[in-house]
Amino acid sequence: MQQNRRKFLSNAALTVAAAGAASLPVQAAQTPAKAGFIHHVYFWLKNPESKEDKAKLLEGLRTLSKVKTIQNFYIGQPADTNRDVIDRSYAVSWLLFFANKADQDSYQVDPVHLDFVKNYSHLWQRVVVYDSVDV
Repeated sequence: MQQNRRKFLSNAALTVAAAGAASLPVQAAQTPAKAGFIHHVYFWLKNPESKEDKAKLLEGLRTLSKVKTIQNFYIGQPADTNRDVIDRSYAVSWLLFFANKADQDSYQVDPVHLDFVKNYSHLWQRVVVYDSVDV
């Protein structure tokens, strides 16, 4: 019985602490983070229904992520959202963050990237790239 009471009191204290933290105001960032150079690639598979082809592309992207000039990356797929402005026709997106354009240029000719294109390009029918820099 003593153990149950302690557990109850502990859980009650955590609940009160969480409720207090939830009511704290959230402070907006003073200045937006600088991204440097963003490279966003969208892939449309030749066989969009093939789980094997998608898995193979994901495997290739994970290998590609080892390029040294990549600061951060994100692999995604279309979210389950439906509005007129949303394009969900692609299979996989590949979002890369570089410090600057020179690092992105280096990535384009990196042997790992060139091998990726050589070994995996048979999987896709279309690729669209959006590059962006800070305003």
